[in-house]
Amino acid sequence: MAEKHDETKWLFVIIQNPGRSEQFFGLEDPETGVAYIPAFRKKEHAQDCLIHLPTQRGTKYEPQAVVLSDLTRDAFANNFFVFVLDGECTIIEKIFPDHPDSPVH
Repeated sequence: MAEKHDETKWLFVIIQNPGRSEQFFGLEDPETGVAYIPAFRKKEHAQDCLIHLPTQRGTKYEPQAVVLSDLTRDAFANNFFVFVLDGECTIIEKIFPDHPDSPVH
């Protein structure tokens, strides 16, 4: 059975092009091909990992706080999952849509 998450908690994500045509920064797992949005429990973790993530030259990136329910709604609507990373950029939690055919956490 899938684990329930506190939908009111805040996580930090990387925003691509903040203020203009902003969007969540997404990645693809090279081993599985799964598209996901990296999220972090602390802003410092997002900042630490940002320098190690594959970004585009000339594009601005900024860590911002977002409520988990807003993040998952937008991610799942666009065929992304949410993976929580620690300060070492290691995946520590995977959040999938809450339906019977979704993978287990």
